[in-house]
This record gives sequence, structure tokens and C-alpha cells, in this order.
Amino acid sequence: MSHKPPSVHLEHFRAQSLTRSKENRLYLERLRKRKPGDLDQATLDLHQKAFSHIDCLDCANCCKTTSPIVIDRDIDRLAKRLKMKPSQVVDQYLRLDEDGDYVFRQAPCPFLMPDNYCMVYEDRPRACREYPHTDRKRFHQILKLTYKNTLVCPAVLEVVEGLKEKYSP
Repeated sequence: MSHKPPSVHLEHFRAQSLTRSKENRLYLERLRKRKPGDLDQATLDLHQKAFSHIDCLDCANCCKTTSPIVIDRDIDRLAKRLKMKPSQVVDQYLRLDEDGDYVFRQAPCPFLMPDNYCMVYEDRPRACREYPHTDRKRFHQILKLTYKNTLVCPAVLEVVEGLKEKYSP
């Protein structure tokens, strides 16, 4: 039985993301002011390129280190999936963060399994479905979030590095 090597080496990624952290923050601040007209398409192209060789199941760093915002519709969906009342889902799995949003009480995510699969994948929160947000329209609106995600997701770091190449003066 052959075992494919992981497409993501988390320790290497962490070192790279920290080394480039300040540069990436400043770059994304400048890019937000500049707002290139083709930014959405450029980002989508880079997103597709990154995910052509990065497999989230090799990484799951987002599930291991951060919590999505969980909205009421997500709570209802999780409750149905877990055969619980919404209030039980809130009591067992969620807490209010400093912004008044529900997030998971713990990291790693309580639904992350040892093989990096999600126990509630079909019913996961919307924020999980949309993560890492590098394939969305009006990308310039989330550049601050994108900076934070360069520290969590290897694909986001790769997308930002590609944007730096494309839009360098």
C-alpha cells in the first residue's frame, strides 16, 4: 500500500507565514487602498492553482486552531444533524466571543476527527463552507481577514504570495 506524502508541511508553513507576516500585512493594506479592477479574477485563479495541489485533509489547520462564527441557521442545522435541541448545541459546543458571536468553545473543532475529516461536514457552519474565502467576489473587502488567514492556511499564504508577484510595482 503506498502512502502519498502530505501536500502541506505545517511546521514549514508556520515558519514561512510568521517570517512573511509583517510584509504580508503591509502589502494587503496597500492592496486594499489600490483595489485593482481584476483582483477578484486574479485571486480566484490563484485559489484554483493553490487547491490543485493542496489537500485540506492533509492540513486541517483551520479546524485545529480557529473557530468559525456560528450563526443561528448553522446552530439549527447542527442540532438537526446531532439530534439535539438548538439550545443544547449552544450549551455543549458554543460560547459567545468578544464581538458577541457564537464560536466553538474549543480548538480543535469538536467535530474534527483524527483523520482530519469533519464529523458534520454536510451540515458544517457556513463560515467553514466558505473558508478560506479566497474564491469570493469583492475580495478587497476581506483583506484584513485574509492577512489573518495567511497565518492559518497554507493556500491563503500561497494566494497572497501570488498576488504580490502579480501586483508588484
